[in-house]
Formats: sequence, structure tokens, C-alpha cells
Amino acid sequence: MSEIEPAFTVGVEEEYLLVDLETRDVCPDPPGALMSACEDILGSKVAPEFLRCQIEVGTPVCTTMEAARNELVSMRTAIANEARKHGLAPIAASTHPFAAWTKQLSTDKQRYNELARDYQVVARRLLICGMHVHVGIDDEDLRIDLHNQLAYFLPHLLALSTSSPFWQGWRSGLKSYRLAVFNELPRTGLPETFSSAGEYHRMVDVLVGAGVIEDATKIWWDLRPSARFPTLEMRITDVCTRLDDAITIAALFRCLTRMVWRLKRRNQRWRDYPRSMIAENRWQAQRHGASGELIDFGIGETVPFRDLVDEMIDLVSQDAIALGCSSEVERARAIAIEGTSADRQIAVFDEAVAGGGDETAALAAVVDHLVAETLEGCEEA
Repeated sequence: MSEIEPAFTVGVEEEYLLVDLETRDVCPDPPGALMSACEDILGSKVAPEFLRCQIEVGTPVCTTMEAARNELVSMRTAIANEARKHGLAPIAASTHPFAAWTKQLSTDKQRYNELARDYQVVARRLLICGMHVHVGIDDEDLRIDLHNQLAYFLPHLLALSTSSPFWQGWRSGLKSYRLAVFNELPRTGLPETFSSAGEYHRMVDVLVGAGVIEDATKIWWDLRPSARFPTLEMRITDVCTRLDDAITIAALFRCLTRMVWRLKRRNQRWRDYPRSMIAENRWQAQRHGASGELIDFGIGETVPFRDLVDEMIDLVSQDAIALGCSSEVERARAIAIEGTSADRQIAVFDEAVAGGGDETAALAAVVDHLVAETLEGCEEA
């Protein structure tokens, strides 16, 4: 294998919901002027999503976490400023506390029209938002090899990100209800393993040739070789309400990618565990988030997630130094101790109910909390 280190560049994509500041519900049909204004300011960094109440942003290719953070600050701030002119606000949460999926309208775009046609009610229920992190690896076979090994860490990244505890006005009992909705689509969940890039392409060619997908962008695994860029694309995480949480998770995924490359350079590799075992940790992360436990497969016992975070930070410490993101990675400890957006949303809801409010008022309070926290750490908007 070549000793040349991959670029390990980073890019982050986030999806937001647009809410009405008066009703606190999502806005099913935002004015076209809002998207036009955002496109004038942000250009190709912003795009419509499947549902009209959603908006998507994506950073350019970044070489530092500071650059990625600055890009997200700029995009969150610009969208919030323009949305406020229409009585709206973006929230970075993977589900809305009470919005009804049956009332949403899809974007009139060929790809989205095909999605609605092919997947019917499963697509219509996609009132969910996520965060995707791309890490640049030019060599395709290397990309596939690292892809195979990184699946182990996907539940850990999910646990740090959870932001979807409510669904349709109900407390779901899950910290990431988003995954329960997304799992209804085909070609989702933990990724397959492949011996080479050629084997991966042969699988894609079979699906395309059979007419069930048009291209590899319709493969929606938790982690995939990007069909558009020379990157590994991590897709399991909820969108993070706090910007700092998003940057920490992106930095951690970037460092984990470098760590498994570093092992490979020494003719070592991360141990391959059965997908069924990793799937169990995925469920535990989905159910309990950062406040729960995951299975430590090495000792065959469940371990508090915060202990596993400490181990993971130690595991990538030299990679964080090499990539200049030690402080961002270290912040994962604070997330594990203090909780995620899901924990804070539940706390806001419980406090409102304890204060004498009914559940409707409590859910509205959660929306107000999300509106404020989405801009926490951003420039004054």
C-alpha cells in the first residue's frame, strides 16, 4: 500500500426543518422567495429537500474543522436571517415535536417526484432530517477497505447525535426516532462489506441493471462510498441542534477514518464483528442515546457509553493531533456527560409540564428551545 497519506478532507451536510414562529408547527409550503434569497447568499451550498418544509446545506471541501465550523455558522445564520423575514425559523432537529407528516408537501423536482412514486407512503413519512459527514479518500480500494472497518463505530456516533425523541406529538421513548422512520426505506441500515471496489461496483451494476435503482445515490446505508465524491459518507447521525456537537462528531469520524488507515499502514486492521452484533449496539444507541450503554464486544458486557467515549478519544488521540482537531474530539466527553439534544428536549418538555402547562404548550416550548439552540454558537443572527 502506498505510504502517501490520504487527504482526509471533511465536508458536512445538514438538513433543517422550517417552523412557523407563531404556531411553532412546520411550514408545509414556505414562500419561494425564501429559497431564492438563500440561494442568492449561499449559492450551491443550499438546496431544497424532499419535503418543502426542509432545507439542506452542505459545506465545501474543508481541510480543517475550523473551516467547516465557519461554513456551518455562515449557513445557519443566513438561513435564520432570511427565514425570520417570513415569520419562520430553521431548527436543527431530526424530528419536529408535533408536526404531522400527513400534512406535508413534497418538492416538485424530478428526483423527489420519482422518490414519492417509487416508495409511496414510506417516502411521505420522511419528515426527518439528518447530518452527513464526508471524509476524503482518493484511492477507491482503500476507501472500500476503510468502509468495511468503520461500521463498528457507527452506533457510537449515533449516540452522540440524537435529536429526535418526539414524533407526531408523542414522546417516542427513543432518543433517535428518525432511524425508525428511515429504516422503512430499502437499502438502509448498516453497510455491507466488500472485498474490493470492483465487488461493490458489481453489486451496484446488478441493482441498476435490474431497474430497481437508477444509480448508487439510492443506496442509503449508515455509511457508504459516496456516489458523487471520492469520500466515505457517514449518514447514521441525527442532525445536531448545537453546532459544536456537529463539529465534534464530524471531527471524531474524520479521526476514526485516519485511525483505521493508520492500522492498515502497519498491516493491522480493526477487528471485524458480525453485523448482527453491531446492529444491537445501533439499537441501544437509537433507544438510549448518550445516557445508555453499549456492548463492549471485547469483554462481552454492556458498558456505560461515557466510558466508551473515553476509550474512543484515547484511540484517536494521535490522529486528532495530526489533523489539528484535538479540542473538537475531546468535547465528545462533554456530550456523553451532559447529554444530547434529545435529552435537552425531554427536559424542556418535562419542566413545562411540571410547571403546570399542558402537553401542547410543553411541545411548543420544545420548539422554542430548538429555535434558540440551533443558533447557539453562531454569529448574532
